[in-house]
Amino acid sequence: MTTFHELGLAKPILTALIQEGHENPTPIQAAAIPALLKGQDLLGIAQTGSGKTAAFTLPLLHQLIENPRKARAFHPRALILTPTRELAGQVRDRICAYGAGARLRAGLVIGGAPINKQKNLIRRGVDILIATPGRLVDLMKQGAVSLDAVEYFVLDEVDQMLDMGFIHAIRAITAKLPKARQSLFFSATMPREIERLAKSLLRDPVRVEMKRQAPPKIDQSVMFITKQEKIGALTKIARGEAFTSGLVFSRTKHGADKIVKNLNGAGLSAQAIHGNRSQGQRERALKAFKSGDTRILVATDIAARGIDIQGVSHVINFDLPNVPETYVHRIGRTARAGATGTSISFCSPEERAELRAIERLTGERFGGSKSEKATSGNSRKGPRRPHRKGKGTKRPKVDAAVHREADKTINNLTFMRPVT
Repeated sequence: MTTFHELGLAKPILTALIQEGHENPTPIQAAAIPALLKGQDLLGIAQTGSGKTAAFTLPLLHQLIENPRKARAFHPRALILTPTRELAGQVRDRICAYGAGARLRAGLVIGGAPINKQKNLIRRGVDILIATPGRLVDLMKQGAVSLDAVEYFVLDEVDQMLDMGFIHAIRAITAKLPKARQSLFFSATMPREIERLAKSLLRDPVRVEMKRQAPPKIDQSVMFITKQEKIGALTKIARGEAFTSGLVFSRTKHGADKIVKNLNGAGLSAQAIHGNRSQGQRERALKAFKSGDTRILVATDIAARGIDIQGVSHVINFDLPNVPETYVHRIGRTARAGATGTSISFCSPEERAELRAIERLTGERFGGSKSEKATSGNSRKGPRRPHRKGKGTKRPKVDAAVHREADKTINNLTFMRPVT
């Protein structure tokens, strides 16, 4: 088995890896690091949780340690672009951990944080700049940063970058980079748009692709219910003994806030994290969730990409995602580090098309078509009618009303698990 020591990484990095408890590289790390240490460009494709961050941060740190230079004002040597603030922060944290024994400076420039402090940081000089595209473009326009000395360029989670509409910002940024550089692209999926972008920006890259696998330790199921029944079902699930902490995904920011209001009204501890929250609010919500002070974190996809928290027992897809690949990213937030986890998706009649797209991508079938013959995990036998109407479909109110409606709703639900 390959070890980090056998990869030839610098001694300060190996010491830091031991302190972090890392002994052996993951498959993508073992495949990518040797090529990157040789200075080759790389196109890495692997799903969430595969160890992509260390796959590019470790060789980047090695190169900077082996070729030391004093950090210059306004001129970073390495640039890492990520789609979200949370992912940028986690990349910075990993760089600080792995580079603890090196005299390197890493700076973070993201939206939602004071831009003047970021300008001062760049003015003092940083070796590695971790940034979100929008904020970096703002700083470039104001003449607060120069990219003409960048030797290493990393574009992380490229597929989400494009989903979020950052293609123009990416092209504006890459146009200012020197041609003589090492470039790395990492993505969970590889649609044609990314293939074209990679061809235009990478030089004869090494392609490292990890075979996509369905998460083996995640118990996936679907509830076929109406929109009005969702909050009651969520409340009851969160009261269950197996539910220790959960990530709940909402399609919209307004929807996330509404879910939190209902959960808190029912006596459950919940906070929201989305694009309308300030950076301070998002950091406090994440800290409370990690510590266990908040058991439920309700998030939109934009805010949740990059969240890596151990011990999440449940992922609840309150709304099914429009992009099927997002489903894989979402459920990958549970069952981390070899643990087991549970994923429950709510599917209203209006969301059947999204469910079918997820089934085509994952190769799973959850039933629920015309006959809905899948077996249930509860005591009710037979299929559940997806279009049930009547008094039970009224939107539950908060407090006691939510609890009563939750009991009534959950007892009539059918969990549809993959048909094998």
